[in-house]
Amino acid sequence: MAGAQGAFSLREVLAAFQACVTERREVLLGPYLRGWRGLIRFLHTLGSVFSFVLKDAVAKVQIMEEHCRGERREEYVSLQSMVEYELASGLLDAQKRPAGPDSGCRTVLRLHRALRWLQLFLEGLRTGREDSRTSVICRDSYNASLAAYHPWVVRKAATVAFCTLPSRDTFLENMNVGTPEEAVAMLGEALPYICDVYGITQELFAQHKLLDLP
Repeated sequence: MAGAQGAFSLREVLAAFQACVTERREVLLGPYLRGWRGLIRFLHTLGSVFSFVLKDAVAKVQIMEEHCRGERREEYVSLQSMVEYELASGLLDAQKRPAGPDSGCRTVLRLHRALRWLQLFLEGLRTGREDSRTSVICRDSYNASLAAYHPWVVRKAATVAFCTLPSRDTFLENMNVGTPEEAVAMLGEALPYICDVYGITQELFAQHKLLDLP
């Protein structure tokens, strides 16, 4: 399972997303997927609570890794080259969708939406008080991001699952960078890079009208 092995390290996620963006503001898919593998390890540490996101994220990362290793891997070096190639090749035409794995753009769009939720959730953990309720932070982050793309039954199950989340300090300790204070400091370093990757992706997909791909 992609990203399931090894202990989560927030430092690795920071390094991966830091390496994502080039001087030309392109998002490199190699570091992007490494960052996601790190986030998947984080979700694994929390047990079954986030299984509704975890299973989909694992599947999507695996699809993208196949694209990046495939015969057209030179087209999947960056988000920008991927979008250009798939648009030009008609791979995003709903009437002409080829058999086989989903297109890279459809796959990244699902990861992109989940990244927004994680970004908001981690920011909530960073800025929250010691006694902040993680269930509330997670619910608010979910409602502002992924909830719009999930059916009612999934939204209901997710809201119930959030009530079982551990304390804020437990989350911060699971980041494996030392004390909760040190984890908060490192989140302060990591989140701007994640936000930057999210922003570039959002702008690119909006420019090409890809934010509502079925």
